[in-house]
Amino acid sequence: MQHHHTPTASAPPGSKAAVLANFSWLDRLLPLWILLAMAAGLLLGRLVPGLQALLGAVQVDHTSLPIALGLLLMMYPVLAKVRYGELGRMARDRRLLTLTLGLTWGLGPLLMFTLAWLFLPDQPAFRTGLILIGIAPCIAMVLIWIDLAQGNREAAALLVAINSILQVLVYAVLGTFYLQILPAWLGLDSQVVRFSFWEIARAVLIFLGLPLIAGFLTRLVGVRLKGRRWYEQVFLPRIGPWALYGLLFTIVVMFALQGQAITNDPAQVIRVAIPLLLYFVLMWSIAFGVGKSSGLDYPRTSALAFTAAGNNFELAIAVCISLWGVTSQQALAGVIGPLIEVPVLISLVYVSLWLKGRFRNPG
Repeated sequence: MQHHHTPTASAPPGSKAAVLANFSWLDRLLPLWILLAMAAGLLLGRLVPGLQALLGAVQVDHTSLPIALGLLLMMYPVLAKVRYGELGRMARDRRLLTLTLGLTWGLGPLLMFTLAWLFLPDQPAFRTGLILIGIAPCIAMVLIWIDLAQGNREAAALLVAINSILQVLVYAVLGTFYLQILPAWLGLDSQVVRFSFWEIARAVLIFLGLPLIAGFLTRLVGVRLKGRRWYEQVFLPRIGPWALYGLLFTIVVMFALQGQAITNDPAQVIRVAIPLLLYFVLMWSIAFGVGKSSGLDYPRTSALAFTAAGNNFELAIAVCISLWGVTSQQALAGVIGPLIEVPVLISLVYVSLWLKGRFRNPG
């Protein structure tokens, strides 16, 4: 994504004009492109017979190959922008790391559990799907949101790397706790679910490992051969828009794959969408407020807020498909996740940029 940090002279910081001045025209119309991508996906899914079967024919770890390619294309340019040499400095930022771990692994799963039971007490399959989303922090799209919101990329890369390692280690433990142990304590229905450690590790390696290695090597080789100035001023602007193309392509494919399920029973989709909507907005708002009141600057506060609010639907969907099948309600809940997350978090990018002016040191 190309950001031109040249706010208009007359626009006060935090005003809509100043916010938009930071965007290239491609980024400026992003909500429109996303809406068009969603509509195109739904139309394709409805109008082209056999498209779902074709798109889902080849799978990468229970994820349709086109979606997997879209995600990798989306993350590569963002990870090529990260200044990996600064990660050590970020790793010493105790306040940021403590807040992230507390919000992402403590508050997030508990909030999703609560909302799932409040809104879907009579829908165990959908509820399970939501809880499995809630225990998986995002390790893919979150990098795009932080990049667009002009958050700290190095902090984003570090937080995503930490979350991905923790995901491999604790996803099965949290799943057992929130689906089995906690409901039993509270006298609610509990579910016994067997998680595959290797499946979770494989999903993380594919969706974060590959683009991370590619981004790191690109920077290493590019800077060594042509110098840092060429790399950051010529090469990065050239590959920047590919992240957006990857995002839009992923959205089209996602909606095309699920168009039938979404348009066949919109009432069910709305029931699952309401707790998801509340979850994304509440998590983002709490994390942003906590970051600002803890004295973090704007780039780190926005990185914290989007890291806390985003979820790893690729992993949740892969787990749901392997346990209950591709047409299960659990998998459908996993799919509804990003359909709500994408428009909500792109809206929060604009809110974040608008709030940037409220910081003493916007960064």
